Amino acid sequence: MRWIFELLAVLLAAFGLLSLGWLAVGWLLLPGVCPARMVVDAKGDGGGLEQTVKALLWLRRTGLWWGEVVIEDCGLSREGMALARTLAERSGVEFSTDDFDRV
Repeated sequence: MRWIFELLAVLLAAFGLLSLGWLAVGWLLLPGVCPARMVVDAKGDGGGLEQTVKALLWLRRTGLWWGEVVIEDCGLSREGMALARTLAERSGVEFSTDDFDRV
């Protein structure tokens, strides 16, 4: 019975070391001074827009990606425009539109 626990401890230790190595290699491969700009094309009523923006902000918070998020208006309806503006105000992302006269 004891050998099962020892085997489990060795496997967990090996998995931990591999995970730390994987994280170290990933950290080394991250761009240092070259942040990327993510442009999200928003259309229609903005279906999936909130989830996409939250996912990108999560990546930025965890340090896996550096850069800014831009919501690009590619034919949003009134509801989609309201959602995009609300997301931009609440989460600090940039909202870009061609036609500034639209409501």
